[in-house]
Amino acid sequence: MFNAQKVKDGIIQWIRDYFEANGKDCCAVIGISGGKDSTIAAALCVEALGPDRVYGVLMPQGVQSDIHDSIKVVDFLKIKYCEINIKSSVDTLVEAIKGTGLVPNKQAMINIPARVRMTTLYAVSAIMNGRVTNTCNLSEDWVGYSTKFGDSAGDFSPMARLTVAEVKAVGRELGIPIDLIDKVPADGLSGLTDEDNLGFSYDVLDKYLRTGICDNTDLKAKIDKLHKINLHKLQLMPCYEYKIQG
Repeated sequence: MFNAQKVKDGIIQWIRDYFEANGKDCCAVIGISGGKDSTIAAALCVEALGPDRVYGVLMPQGVQSDIHDSIKVVDFLKIKYCEINIKSSVDTLVEAIKGTGLVPNKQAMINIPARVRMTTLYAVSAIMNGRVTNTCNLSEDWVGYSTKFGDSAGDFSPMARLTVAEVKAVGRELGIPIDLIDKVPADGLSGLTDEDNLGFSYDVLDKYLRTGICDNTDLKAKIDKLHKINLHKLQLMPCYEYKIQG
């Protein structure tokens, strides 16, 4: 049985220990999308460090239809924040690529904004003497639903071992408004929900991760395949091991 209170308390202490060892005077810098993961990760950091040591960064790409949710998060948590619109940076990079004769495809257009956002977070972190918070969860990581060196990056990851259902349970334990916890997750780029993109629900994925059971053999095969081909996002970069001879 998942004990949300115990896990919440454990993560909070883990964050405190991380900062004690890796930056006693540093703050947690976190991208605030208005979705459950960044909201709950930010709330955990606030509980661990206090609101004065958590700094939110809102990064719309042009007009973000749900930017009000991001504002709601920072107001609810009482944290300082800035808003940096990444549209011009993305557009400039895309036009520079086109100038070489290359044409960015759909995958590139999905990944570029995520990587620009991570570049932005690390720039803010350098200015703020911060540590960048990774907001991924186990369910997304398992099937590679993240951008390598984009939202999969960060300095510390408080929720990477929790499924979507477990993250939500921790969020409820933290007292986060239910509409933010249960907000339908979407990438904000393709116009589709996460589950539309994946082709299966998080309920199915979470059950498989925790019990090994997936009643639909086709979905099981798809989950296994996604995990296998996306393992490179979770592992250290392979390198040639040079050995001195003699």
